[in-house]
Amino acid sequence: MHPPDPGRPVRVLLADDHEIVRIGIGKMLENRPDAVELVGVARDGAEAVAMCAEHAPDVVLMDLEMPVIGGVEATRRILAGEGAPRVVVLTSFADREHIADALDSGAVGYLLKDSSPDELVSGIRAAAAGESPLTPRVAVTLVRDLRAAAPARDLSDREREVLALVGAGVPNKQIALRLGISPKTVKSHLSHIFRHIGVRDRLEAAMWARRHGLVEDAEGRRQS
Repeated sequence: MHPPDPGRPVRVLLADDHEIVRIGIGKMLENRPDAVELVGVARDGAEAVAMCAEHAPDVVLMDLEMPVIGGVEATRRILAGEGAPRVVVLTSFADREHIADALDSGAVGYLLKDSSPDELVSGIRAAAAGESPLTPRVAVTLVRDLRAAAPARDLSDREREVLALVGAGVPNKQIALRLGISPKTVKSHLSHIFRHIGVRDRLEAAMWARRHGLVEDAEGRRQS
């Protein structure tokens, strides 16, 4: 989708399952006719998908937790169509999992519901112009996670395998059998891993592996 003409309001579709939120944000947007035009209000993800096809908005403000179809799946379906709008998540969740799911689905921005009216309108216009608006608190979370994940990227493939198995609770002898290496080699890998990720023992390493998604990544590769 091409950015809208700077001289006209951004056409916005709002999707949220809470009536009080729909009314409050809807009135706020309607009070800014110079900047945005509210073209539709959806009560769930299914309505959002249907109304996008009907109204062709420039930007969709998408809640995450909704009935029928959640915000993440609704975003995927909307973006699969031709001339898809830009989707900006508007939610109260600021945790890593929700942020990652939303951005993975194709959303270009992530704003929180406690944003000020000016912040929200600025985010909408930024998204329409091809930018990626993020509430500062969300940006901090993303930067922190990127920094925390950096040590894992520097591990060798074998070390990542060992660390993932430690995170899954597999004893050293079983790790050796699974990977076809000696228990001594496992201990050597662990010594290097501990120093590299800054932990003191096996328990801390296991917690680190789970916190940074290594266990889930390993399980996903085994199932694929």
